[in-house]
Amino acid sequence: MAMFLDFEKPIAELEAKIKELQAMPAAQGISIAEEVSRLEVKADLLLRQTYGKLSAWQKTQVARHQNRPRFNDYVKLLVEDFVPLAGDRAFSDDKAILGGMGRFRGRPVMVIGHEKGADTEGRIRHNFGMAKPEGYRKAIRLMELADRFGLAVVTLVDTPGAFPGIEAEARGQSEAIARSTEACLKLKVPLVSVIVGEGGSGGAVALATANRVLMLEHAVYSVISPEGCASILWRSAERAQDAAAALKLTAQDLIKLGVIDAIVSEPLGGAHRDPKATVASVGHAVSTALDEFKGKDGNAIRRDRREKFLAMGRTGIA
Repeated sequence: MAMFLDFEKPIAELEAKIKELQAMPAAQGISIAEEVSRLEVKADLLLRQTYGKLSAWQKTQVARHQNRPRFNDYVKLLVEDFVPLAGDRAFSDDKAILGGMGRFRGRPVMVIGHEKGADTEGRIRHNFGMAKPEGYRKAIRLMELADRFGLAVVTLVDTPGAFPGIEAEARGQSEAIARSTEACLKLKVPLVSVIVGEGGSGGAVALATANRVLMLEHAVYSVISPEGCASILWRSAERAQDAAAALKLTAQDLIKLGVIDAIVSEPLGGAHRDPKATVASVGHAVSTALDEFKGKDGNAIRRDRREKFLAMGRTGIA
């Protein structure tokens, strides 16, 4: 069942009218097919116009769409012989971050990423993709395992941010995030990260300190959510639209700033309209990024990653 966002209301009305006409029996003297064709052209044009000028806040809404492909969807379609690995070997297994080994286009890889859940029950089980310290410690364990066995690492980021609860803080949330970021920087194997939905704060950076950071066309990536930023600056979450624009959180902004390396196109109308096509595009982009590191030794790969992040923000500095 399609779920339309607020700004998509005119598109929703047109598509509803098309379905209504298609369900009607043929009437004498009335060309239903001709009317349907006319409305389909109109709906397609409106969809192109709408998605061709999305604001930062509208892109945030698209990035959060509940029907966007999630970690499990990417693994199912892109990774063969996937073997899930659980637990941080210290406290418990965090369901907000999943990971395991498998083969990606014939190449052995370690895949790690956030999982938000497909329905209400799943979202609660996966804590809406907000990881606790044990989630980041699991990610560290899997990255170190990949480094030991020479497996490329692919991470899929989709989180509002790390879980802010008291129990997470008590178990060392900030330390776990810092250690996960450090683990990314230490790897001597290629690390490619894709922001597939929301890339929220340190909870995202902990998995995205990569050789190549890719980002879906309508994903968002920022140090704080627009609502959180608005609450701090204006004492009102109602200013979220203004905050989204100021944060420069869209893929189009971030590639200009040098924060990400490439934008992966989404189907017209967003990833949620054609998840399989989106997953295929991400797979092609990840494969291309990994190919850059064929034949490079571990020290060169690690140096590439470190230099990439050290270079950020240097533009214009004398």
